[in-house]
Amino acid sequence: MITDEDKERVRQATDILQLVGETVELKRRGADYWGCCPFHHEKSPSFHVNPTTGLWKCFGCGAGGDVFAYVMKRESLDFPDSIRYLADKAGIELSEERGAARKGPRRNRLIECLTEAERFYSTMLLRGRGEGPDAGRAYLAGRGFGSDVCRRWGLGYAAGHQTLVEHLRKLGFSMQEILASDLALQGQGGRLRDRFFDRVMFPIHDEQGRTIAFGGRVMGDAKPKYLNTKETAVFSKRKHLFAFDRAKESMAATGTCVVCEGYTDVIAMHEAGFKNTVATLGTALTMDHVKLIERFAKRRIICMFDGDEAGQRAAERAVQYIDKTSVEMLCVVLPDNLDPMEFLSARGADALRPILEAAQPLMDFVFGKRLAGYDLSVPGKRVAALNDMAGVLAPLGDSMLLDGYALQLGDMLGFDVARVKQVIRERASAERRKAGQRDGGGRADRRRQAAGTPGRDAPPYDDVPPYYEDGGYDDGPYDAYDGPYATAGGGAGREGQGVSTAALSNDERMQSAAERELLAMIASHPDVMRGHGERIATFTWSDARYEAMAWAMLATPAGTPPADVVRAAAGVVAEAPQILAGGRLEVTSRMPADQRADFLLNVVELWSKRREVREIKARLRLSSSTVPDEGQIELFRRATELQKRINELSNSVSAVV
Repeated sequence: MITDEDKERVRQATDILQLVGETVELKRRGADYWGCCPFHHEKSPSFHVNPTTGLWKCFGCGAGGDVFAYVMKRESLDFPDSIRYLADKAGIELSEERGAARKGPRRNRLIECLTEAERFYSTMLLRGRGEGPDAGRAYLAGRGFGSDVCRRWGLGYAAGHQTLVEHLRKLGFSMQEILASDLALQGQGGRLRDRFFDRVMFPIHDEQGRTIAFGGRVMGDAKPKYLNTKETAVFSKRKHLFAFDRAKESMAATGTCVVCEGYTDVIAMHEAGFKNTVATLGTALTMDHVKLIERFAKRRIICMFDGDEAGQRAAERAVQYIDKTSVEMLCVVLPDNLDPMEFLSARGADALRPILEAAQPLMDFVFGKRLAGYDLSVPGKRVAALNDMAGVLAPLGDSMLLDGYALQLGDMLGFDVARVKQVIRERASAERRKAGQRDGGGRADRRRQAAGTPGRDAPPYDDVPPYYEDGGYDDGPYDAYDGPYATAGGGAGREGQGVSTAALSNDERMQSAAERELLAMIASHPDVMRGHGERIATFTWSDARYEAMAWAMLATPAGTPPADVVRAAAGVVAEAPQILAGGRLEVTSRMPADQRADFLLNVVELWSKRREVREIKARLRLSSSTVPDEGQIELFRRATELQKRINELSNSVSAVV
């Protein structure tokens, strides 16, 4: 279990500007930073980061919060895993890891062990003497990789014969750490021997550039041709990509990722200037890979498959992700069955650029390759082709894209669209039943959801939002706070759960929006707002959580930094960072802080008084007496006083707007 102390250590160690800047180009405006939202497509920047409070907010799609909320959304992680992600990034060992140390070596020790192995392999390649290192250098030179390329990519040579094990043991790494890194195997008598023997070594790094695994390529005819690190505590071939740490910046800049099938292909592509290239690690493209890529490449994924049968199968397996990603999936097959390294060596980078630009939609490639093997002039062959394509399209049996693909296939084969869809869906059902039997109960039926849908671009904002006006002000999806931070009993009021905007009246939504603006003002300017405590105490709040947050922030000592004020609010309401990040007026208004404070206090009091009047009217309507009693007379008097104050506040707010 992750402790509150660990959470705060991770928060303090994380620079929100550096974190967001990994994928968003931020530009400074005053004390704040703006950029285009990484979570929806927009043309004008509406994504705001406040380094003082440690909060972010997109005024286009409504997302916002603190560093943990950002990682949760960007990485598709839950709250605990977002803490683990940032802890790993900052090199912080969590309490839960220390408690689990008895079950195996710590992650940071495995990475240190693997990093030292990379240094050792590289030294053996560049400085080693003998037949093995000479053969390794000759092999890489034959592919155009001289010593400079080998140094840049950390390429190495594994001699075997316990040379690595002995080296690591001298440096203080334990047998358990070496085994857990999959750098050695344990033989009879418990003796360790090097896992990689007489191979050229390609180090594999995580997103942060740390060594987590290796791929070893044999130089002769031995099998297997490639030997990869097995699954470990720091490496998963289904989640990691070769050269992703080097490619992500170019992917973000170009909006495109090129996926190859081999280490040497990727290195050749990067050295030729195609720095947005990665490779899978001995497995087909997975949904985890697609999610990882689309964090940076927002437009296209170009799969550069070999032209053989294996390349076609890889393309067909990738079809299942077409409806689960917001980026376009394309395909390229190089002419003459050349792989990327061979093509670049023979024809150069200039010949490859137009081929990449002309990449065809993945489904078009799959259709063309599959149907090319059938004589479609023969009715029986068309039926066979339909049954064959049904297997390819089965993963899309419940997709909204199925209608379009079924229409395309029906036109090509001369079949009724309804019949085509029926065949595909029957095949999909059969595949799910078969998979359910293998999994022992239908786990294969669980479908992954798309990473998200594009939101709307942020509208132009006036200096003062019309919170005081009647009309359809709607703060979008941000009113629902029963999301990732909600915990049992967490937060004040409504048992820690939020209310969807659709369930609220227009007045309720507008009052709630005004209160959030006031809370954001308190968070950013606590010393300015403390002097208004007596007035704030008279407000009738729309949400008890907001009231609890306000008093938690106002109770902090004078001079408390805004980030600590935010943490005080989070101490009483778990989702406080998300709520406080949504203050539009705080980041769009040009009014001085004192004037903005008066305006917001007037707006919130206006809605507070109107709320009281509505409650009084409701109580009066419940009375069946035709003759007013003393209680009703008092209610009438109170309503009259409130209406007078409402008129004053309305005039004051209108004058500012």
